[in-house]
Amino acid sequence: MENKTSIIGFVLIGILLVLWMWLVSPPPQAPRPAHPDSVRVAAPAPDTVRRKPAAVEADTSKGSRWGAYFAPAATGSEGIITVTTDQYVARISTRGGVIRTWELRLFKTWDKQPVELVDFEHGGDLSVLFTSADGRLINTHDLYFQPSVSGGTSVQLSGRETFSLDLSLQAGNGSRLVKRLTFTNGTYAIDADFIWQNMDRVVSNFEYQVAWESGLRYAEHNSVDESSFAMAYASMGGEVKEIDATKSSETPKFEGNGTTNWVAARTKYFLLALLPEEGKAQGAYLEGHRQDMADHGEKESYTVALKMPLKGGAMVTDRVTLFLGPLDYETVKGFGRGLDNVMSLGAAWIIRPIAEYVMIPIFQFLRMIIPNYGVVIIVFAIIIMGATYPLTRSSMRSMRKMQALQPLMEEVKEKYKDDPQKANAAVFNLYKEYGVSPAGGCLPVILQMPVLFALYAVLRSNIGLRQADFAFWIHDLSIPDTVIHLPFTIPFFGITALSGLALAMGLATFFQQKQTLTDPRQKSMVYVMPVMLTLVFNSLPAGLNLYYFVFNILSIGQRLWMNHKSKDEPLRKVDPKKRKGGIMERLARDLPKVK
Repeated sequence: MENKTSIIGFVLIGILLVLWMWLVSPPPQAPRPAHPDSVRVAAPAPDTVRRKPAAVEADTSKGSRWGAYFAPAATGSEGIITVTTDQYVARISTRGGVIRTWELRLFKTWDKQPVELVDFEHGGDLSVLFTSADGRLINTHDLYFQPSVSGGTSVQLSGRETFSLDLSLQAGNGSRLVKRLTFTNGTYAIDADFIWQNMDRVVSNFEYQVAWESGLRYAEHNSVDESSFAMAYASMGGEVKEIDATKSSETPKFEGNGTTNWVAARTKYFLLALLPEEGKAQGAYLEGHRQDMADHGEKESYTVALKMPLKGGAMVTDRVTLFLGPLDYETVKGFGRGLDNVMSLGAAWIIRPIAEYVMIPIFQFLRMIIPNYGVVIIVFAIIIMGATYPLTRSSMRSMRKMQALQPLMEEVKEKYKDDPQKANAAVFNLYKEYGVSPAGGCLPVILQMPVLFALYAVLRSNIGLRQADFAFWIHDLSIPDTVIHLPFTIPFFGITALSGLALAMGLATFFQQKQTLTDPRQKSMVYVMPVMLTLVFNSLPAGLNLYYFVFNILSIGQRLWMNHKSKDEPLRKVDPKKRKGGIMERLARDLPKVK
């Protein structure tokens, strides 16, 4: 009976682990396109780009599209102002007063090109939307601004230098909107001031929106994996709202009114965020689109917008901070206001606290003293092994006691083979006499699961692992380390290539199972679990598989050492005075006696 229970327990734990890892693991990597440009995501149709975040539809049946106030600004010549810092190269267009390109200097795409975050095929982003007094819906994206410096100007910043660029949109009769962009070296954030001069008679509804309409460009080889992380968020009223464009046939949207802390959109490793001054934004709008791409790829793009109240007055100024950069925990945490909620760190009630307050600090400390991320992961595995040692030791002791108790249990079963009830009672008494818990071997493993899940969350999307070289054939710890390309596809898993570390981890799991499972009736598990785990882990990043491989090797060594240390330890009965009994037994003992 106990052997069957043990087998069922192992099978259930294995199934839960395999199902969980399969559900959260990224889909298999699409084949590498033949031409480098083919990974550049194709632009959606123009009408899907010029979206209208939460604005009221205007009547354009009378007069021009721009009406009397902005028709003169609809024509002009485009000028580009270039700002270079240590972190990025930004190009600002006078058409729309938008950020035309935002090229990161410290990051490369999978094919070694500079990471470009702006979807520049659509002319740039960071526009203003509002309804004019003559009933036109105005999106400043296509209007021409007058810059405070001449087109073609290039500015190089160093140290803590700053540069402010004024872009002015004229509305006639002394009315104008000035968009002032302030760049500071040393940060991925810029301040955008929106200065409304005598615009109370031009703008209706007492509201305007600051919008980023075209999402972020992709930078990774596997667009399916990158899309699995892509989402949009709005922080409002102490809650974070989110949308995820999971189907090309659907367009998820969110619109809300109330004090808004920020809106954001992310990919796997990069983030766009709009942060208004506290208490200034009074609403948010999110919209998502998903496209199917060539070679079974996909692309998600998101519109995010802040609703800003516009009160009357000769001069109104609002500031919005724009962040365009790497999704690094310390960086986004530094903004405060809960922006770190965009990080994928697992369930908030148990997994995220472990990831945020235990895993990340340890990982960051190790990174300060060890330059190689692969070595950091190995040391990290040793630390986690040491931290979970008490649980592992308890599990191993319980399993050894169960194995040593097997002959006595078989005798009891044989003695009471015709009376299952007495047999079960006798086995229960054996457990009490020798201080054995049937769940003792499984419970420590279950208690370790939150730690492993938190570690999975941290390593899977840690930008530090992106393109991080380790050793041998492992040149990028953030993607699978392919060593063999198959001439066929493995059904159900969709695997077309094999990971070297996944194979090594599967082999280590095999030897680990050989150590653990000594019952001949559990022999099949020795072969089934390593194969299943190898297939499930095959599509995971090399950094994760490196950790699990090292952890398995350490577990094998730990078990050998503990077995050697206690190989001559006899099975002893527990002193009756020291028996604590099970939970139910203690509860029954503590209840008041009924007379």
